[in-house]
Amino acid sequence: MYFENTREFAQKLDQKDPLKKYRDQFLFPKVNDKRVLYFTGNSLGLQPKNTRQFVNDVMKDWEELAVEGHFYAQKPWWDYHERLANPLSKIVGAKPAEITVMNTLTVNLHLLMVSFYRPKGNRYKIICEEKAFPSDQYMLQSQVRFHGYEPDDAIIEIKKRDGEHNFRTEDILKTIKEVGDECALILIGGVNYYTGQVFDMKTITKAGHDVGAFVGWDLAHAAGNIKLDLHNWDVDFAAWCSYKYMNSGPGNASGCFVHERFHNQKEIPRFEGWWGTSKETRFLMKPEFEPMANADAWQLSNAPVLSLAPYLASLEMFDEVGMDAIIAKRNQIVAYLEYILKEIDEQVESSFEIITPSNQEERGTQLSVFLHGEGRKLFEYLMKKGVIVDWREPNVIRLAPAPLYCSYSDMYEFGQILKEGILNKVS
Repeated sequence: MYFENTREFAQKLDQKDPLKKYRDQFLFPKVNDKRVLYFTGNSLGLQPKNTRQFVNDVMKDWEELAVEGHFYAQKPWWDYHERLANPLSKIVGAKPAEITVMNTLTVNLHLLMVSFYRPKGNRYKIICEEKAFPSDQYMLQSQVRFHGYEPDDAIIEIKKRDGEHNFRTEDILKTIKEVGDECALILIGGVNYYTGQVFDMKTITKAGHDVGAFVGWDLAHAAGNIKLDLHNWDVDFAAWCSYKYMNSGPGNASGCFVHERFHNQKEIPRFEGWWGTSKETRFLMKPEFEPMANADAWQLSNAPVLSLAPYLASLEMFDEVGMDAIIAKRNQIVAYLEYILKEIDEQVESSFEIITPSNQEERGTQLSVFLHGEGRKLFEYLMKKGVIVDWREPNVIRLAPAPLYCSYSDMYEFGQILKEGILNKVS
């Protein structure tokens, strides 16, 4: 598409934006009494205005019904989490029965590994990407130690080629084939948190299954951001946080996917709790565990309703908009941001290097940018000017213009502030 680096052009794009009304459905922080330019939806999404009402509804039911709210609230608490399954299934490409919401992301990955990391004999190795998000690294290391293995032996990291910022699918497939029947599990972040690269999950999942391994995905930076088709890709399991692109609030509940072929398996290893047992017999307090016939069998405790309320509020908006519309705007607004960055790069002495893939199929909302010749003071300048971005050492800023609340005018104004900061030599 043809772009211009002008305020008037950006405003015209905003006027034509079919999602423009949703921007006013979010609450923006202010800096110097001005609404911020918010680029960190990949860390914490903004608060939807309807969130407070969803939480207040729960508080009112608690006030008026107390324990009876479990069954007689307008949205009864005992099955509150089930309301999230249908809208989430559309976001991640699953059947509603394959979705549950519980705990937080790393907790859920640990719990899912009870079922899907089952080392035996020669098959005990885990394949992941190098420099995975630290929480994933710690989780994998502790899991293999728990099973009596050494991380240096049991964890195989896929490497980037020298001088390259992103992984090549052919290198991932080669590693999977080389590890072969020693591979017990492949667990990778669906979108790399540092570069924003989207992995070819369908192809990698098939390659993992071809060597007899389970394949799971950490979708922290993928859910609500990119097109997912977990069921049809034949993914075994996945988990994601809800507070990034899905705007559920800080540290909020995590979603899980478990493929339907693992449902109704009483013998499958897993840590069990009473919220995973049959709804029909749950309150009979029977000593035997009778798993739910869906992903809820992995539930442990009763749902944290006050945490789920903000998530449900956001999912209501996602369900109304649909992922296709979100992705369509995402593609255009990220392309416009990329254009702005390149335009500013030509006007200043510094050199920008976008390390996120340029191919639209290999990226989502995030652009990661090396600011060569610039230091942290430029980041601090942007923040003082009300441009909320994310800094990663040594000199990378991550920019994630969330389609529901970021505008094309935001992209233009950011470019002007960035240019001003560099020309003023704030670093």
